Amino acid sequence: MKNRKLLAGTLATVLALGTLAGNAVLVNAEDDKTITVAASATPHAEILEQAAPLLEEEGWKLDVTVFEDYVQPNLVVDSGDFDANYFQHIPYLDDFNEEHGTSLVNAGGIHYEPFGIYPGTKEDLSELEEGDVIAVPNDTTNEARALLLLQDNGVIKLKDGVGLEATARDIEENPNNVEIQELEAAQVSRVAEEVAFVVLNGNYALQAGYSVSKDAVAYEKSDSEAAQTYVNVIAVQEGNEDSDKIKALVDVLKSDEIKDFITENYDGAVIPFEDSAEETEAAE
Repeated sequence: MKNRKLLAGTLATVLALGTLAGNAVLVNAEDDKTITVAASATPHAEILEQAAPLLEEEGWKLDVTVFEDYVQPNLVVDSGDFDANYFQHIPYLDDFNEEHGTSLVNAGGIHYEPFGIYPGTKEDLSELEEGDVIAVPNDTTNEARALLLLQDNGVIKLKDGVGLEATARDIEENPNNVEIQELEAAQVSRVAEEVAFVVLNGNYALQAGYSVSKDAVAYEKSDSEAAQTYVNVIAVQEGNEDSDKIKALVDVLKSDEIKDFITENYDGAVIPFEDSAEETEAAE
């Protein structure tokens, strides 16, 4: 009798463990069908919102968390807390990896945002006067991009070869002796009433209520090298770029439905990225 009770107790324990294991498998399976993405609010989270029902049709749940800075979205992906992020271009990603020792990679280019010069207290670059102030982002790649745009429009001239590492210290010629005010990217638009011009990333221009086509004094053209260089990407841990969930996410974000949404809703401030023929062939 004692052996029977012992056997019954053992079987009950085994069955209980089996039930728990089965539940764990179900939970893990459910979690594996969830794609967690860290994103900037505009336009990234808005685009992801449109992608969610398309992914749901394919059996994926999209869970998006909005971040207001340019550091945490990379850290949470590097730590494995999130599957991917969507907020940055490749030069920023490369610079971040080098500075922070992370190993994040580009899983797919989705869109680019033309950098623009927007009016502050003045409406046209021809109105610039001695000592006028122009506000630009202070992070390495975005500051360089702002300065290159100012150079393309005759405001300043940079030292030869500085390229994407240019800072205000690399200004070689400054005919109007303008002051370059370097601010955190999210702060630039907030000083528009205090400076002659502001140079903004596309997403911050949108948040500030600017229209590229109507308000920008000058902006990067769609066929420019900058547009190709600064495509906004889905970034993931190295090795995860070919996972089923990341492939599903990128495919939906590059679908005709999402391209149409971008084209119809952002007044030229956000443009769908088209892979080159060489990249498409290589991927296939």
